[in-house]
Amino acid sequence: MEPYERLKQVDLFTDLSDDDLRRICKGVLEVNLESGEVLFEEGDPGDQAYVVLAGTVDIVKATEGREALVAVREPGSVIGEMALLQEAPRIATVRARTDAQLLVISKATLDELLESSPSAARAMFRSLLARMRETSDRLRHSERMAQLGTLTAGVAHELNNPAAAATRAAQRLREELETYTALAAQPPEDGGVARRGALALAVDRVAAGDELDALARSGAEMAVEAWLDERGVEEPWLLAPELVGAGIDAGLLDQLGPEVTGPALADAARFLVASSVIRGLVADIAASTARLSEIVRSLKSYAYLDRAPAQDVDLVQGLEDTLLMLAHKTKHVRIQREFDPDLPTIAAYGSELNQVWTNLIDNACDALAEVTDRTPTLTLRAFPAGADVIVEIEDNGPGIPPDLQPRIFDAFVTTKPPGQGTGLGLQISYRIVALEHRGELMVDSEPGRTTFRVVLPARLHEPAGSTPANEGGAP
Repeated sequence: MEPYERLKQVDLFTDLSDDDLRRICKGVLEVNLESGEVLFEEGDPGDQAYVVLAGTVDIVKATEGREALVAVREPGSVIGEMALLQEAPRIATVRARTDAQLLVISKATLDELLESSPSAARAMFRSLLARMRETSDRLRHSERMAQLGTLTAGVAHELNNPAAAATRAAQRLREELETYTALAAQPPEDGGVARRGALALAVDRVAAGDELDALARSGAEMAVEAWLDERGVEEPWLLAPELVGAGIDAGLLDQLGPEVTGPALADAARFLVASSVIRGLVADIAASTARLSEIVRSLKSYAYLDRAPAQDVDLVQGLEDTLLMLAHKTKHVRIQREFDPDLPTIAAYGSELNQVWTNLIDNACDALAEVTDRTPTLTLRAFPAGADVIVEIEDNGPGIPPDLQPRIFDAFVTTKPPGQGTGLGLQISYRIVALEHRGELMVDSEPGRTTFRVVLPARLHEPAGSTPANEGGAP
């Protein structure tokens, strides 16, 4: 079948006149792909459009280390026209799902057609709009799933540390309780139980003291070992480190009196060590479970669970909750907080704003990962400004290239290498701020300083309890 007959069956060209269609046919070439063969890669220059004549091709986009299937194109589909018309790099990769045959339309041929044929321009515009909506919707879902995966990994990491600490402490506590119970059950000798109880009270005061440095600890252990040896305790070098670790020095041991020696003294020392260790382990478990409760509370606050869609929002709390969710990415980043103490709450969609903070802080952390000649610093500001509240998220990273700054909130525009971002995080943030909250999202960037400024009205311009605006389209 000749190119004319083939293109006549493509929806994009059905409204073209015969002259326009034949003019296109003069500039087309044919290309054949084997199954699995790549037509073009994400990031390649967009210099040609393609019409699928036979077979099927996959449109895939790399995001967060994996590939997201955006669409499957069958015969009659036009691909690659978005990058061609925008004169921008490819936003996705095209790979043959089966053996495929395509027609290649050069940029010069397409430009000439659009300039000479209004009907072709209208058809191309409709196709381009539908394609952008489809791609944006699919990738927005993929972006949110990737963001959810990042947050899940971060929260799991934060939960694991206190959970593991509590588990280790509980296991050690079981062992120490066995030792403690066995020693406490022994019959008193030479008033040993009374002496142990008196010294156990003293241990509380020592345990609250400062941690010994290596030199002081070594000296204390030598003194305790000598004290035990003088009183006939066997293998005093084994008990001395445990006693010092429990906060018991030679001065406290003197409270036992000279009559407690030998095996009775060794049992008293072990009893005191066990009682001190048990108190410490109980404190460790309490601290670990408190940390777990704090993380769960922050996670619930971050997601605004069990709350209406629109409510009074504490912006500082939202920023702090987001920092906790992204703690795994801020470990090597210095965080500066500049929050106005009189910052009011605002009527807003809390979970949506937390998505904005997540995108902006996550992007800032990615930029700070490139900083090697100074301390990576993330600065968070929040302050009132008349009837508005302003939040600024600033980093001292390399900055955004000047040519990208005017388009930074457009769909599919990203400063990250292919495969490390969808180019939708800032676009989604822009929609949440500008459309759902009637606010402003701006950026000011230069090498060494990038500041995203979010301006939010203190009150929504729509009744509380309403739902966020539908997504779709570009800002």
